[in-house]
Amino acid sequence: MAPFLTAPMICLTVVLSIHPAKVREFQLAMGENAAHARREPGCRRFEIHQVLEREAEFVLWEVYDDLAALEAHYKTPHFARWKQVADSLVLRKDAWRCQPLSLA
Repeated sequence: MAPFLTAPMICLTVVLSIHPAKVREFQLAMGENAAHARREPGCRRFEIHQVLEREAEFVLWEVYDDLAALEAHYKTPHFARWKQVADSLVLRKDAWRCQPLSLA
């Protein structure tokens, strides 16, 4: 088993249900937000996954150096643009902030 991590890394997992007629619009907007986020200091990963069995459902997996980096992400202009667009696309959102105990 891998040793426990000592860094305060933060993982964010988000499950989004999108209006079925707006999936492509979501993909474009989310892709733009992710591209900017990946260039932020403290952002280690920003992945977008589409659920195979439900094309209007997506899972985001984000990894940040620490909580401060995640909070900084929320204050960026591109996140503000994303939030404005998301209000018309997202039907349901579930999110969990986690701290990994180990990474393989």
